[in-house]
Amino acid sequence: MKVIIDASNVAHYGKRADDKPRLKNISSSIEALKKLGYEVIIIADASLRHEIDEKESFNQLLDDGKVQQVPSGTTADHYILKLAEEEDAKILSNDVFREYFDEFQDINSRRIPYQLKDGEIEIGSSSKPKKVKNILQKISSDILYDFEKKNVDSYRTKRGKKLSGIAVAKEVIDRINRSQEEGIEPKLEGLLMKLPLFEKVMNMVEEAEKTSNFIIFVLVHPRDYRDAVKYAGNIAVTVGDRLKLDHAPLVAVRNDLFTKAGSFELNIIYSDEVVEESPYNVNITINDHDYSFVKKNSRNIASTVAARIGTWKFPIVSVKPSMLMEKPGQYEIILEKGGTD
Repeated sequence: MKVIIDASNVAHYGKRADDKPRLKNISSSIEALKKLGYEVIIIADASLRHEIDEKESFNQLLDDGKVQQVPSGTTADHYILKLAEEEDAKILSNDVFREYFDEFQDINSRRIPYQLKDGEIEIGSSSKPKKVKNILQKISSDILYDFEKKNVDSYRTKRGKKLSGIAVAKEVIDRINRSQEEGIEPKLEGLLMKLPLFEKVMNMVEEAEKTSNFIIFVLVHPRDYRDAVKYAGNIAVTVGDRLKLDHAPLVAVRNDLFTKAGSFELNIIYSDEVVEESPYNVNITINDHDYSFVKKNSRNIASTVAARIGTWKFPIVSVKPSMLMEKPGQYEIILEKGGTD
C-alpha cells in the first residue's frame, strides 16, 4: 500500500507562530511508515522550501527526487487527493480536506491521521470505507444484463405503486385486460419470458400449470415480504373472479432489491412459459469491504433475478472475497450453466 505524506501539513504540526516548519517531522513520518511496510510518496507545496527550518537538506531531497513539489499554479490539497485516487494510495495528513468532499469519494477512509510526541510520530488509523450506495441493486442489474447478453429476457419496468392487496389485484386485472384488448397473444406487455419449457414439468408448480392461466410474480421490498404473502391468496381469488378465469392464477411473492419499501411491481407470465430453474447460476467475486453485506443478501439477489427472468426456483448465487479487489464497490460477475438438461 502506498501512502502519500502531506509534507507541508506534517512539517507544520505543532508549530508555534514564530517557529518554522520542521524537516524532522517529515523524516520521522517516513521512518514510521516504512517500518509499517508502506511505500512512501512525499508531496510538498511550493512554499515549503522557503519556510522549512533545514532548507539545504530539504532542497537536496527535492533535487534527489525523494520529495516531489506540487507543480506551479496547482493547489496542493487537490493535487494530493488526485494523486491518491490515481495511485489508490492513503494520505498521511491531519487536514480533513472538507472542501473536496463533493469531488472525491470517501476521503476519510483514505486519510491517515497522526500525532507527534517528543519528536516521535504516532500513526493513526483511517476510517472504515463507507458502503457503496445501492451495491445490491448494481450487482443485480449487472447480473440481469449478463443474462440478457445470453438471450434471456428480463423484466425491467419499474412501476413502484403503493403496496396493498387491493392495489395488487387491481393492477393485475388492469394489465391483463389491457393486454387482451390490444390483442397481444404471445406475451403480456412485452414482459414475458421466451425461454422454452424444460422437458420435465416443474414439480412445485405442476398443479398450478394444470389449473392456472397465469403466474403473477409480486415483487416487493424484503421488508414487505411477510405482509405481501398474506395478501397472495385473496389476490388470486379476486383476479380469478373478476376476469372470469376458469382457474385462479398462481400468485408468487418475491423479494426484489429494485422495489422501494411500501411499493410493488408485477411480472405476469403465462404459466406455460415459466421455467423451473434458472438457465445460469451466478458467481460473485467481491472486495473484502462489501463481502459480508453482499453474502448476507445473496438470497435476495437470487430472488430478484429469478422473479425478473421468470423462473420458479432461484439461481445459485455464490459470493467469495478477493484480496486483489481493494476498493469498496469492486466486484466481478461470472455466469455458469445451471438448470437441468
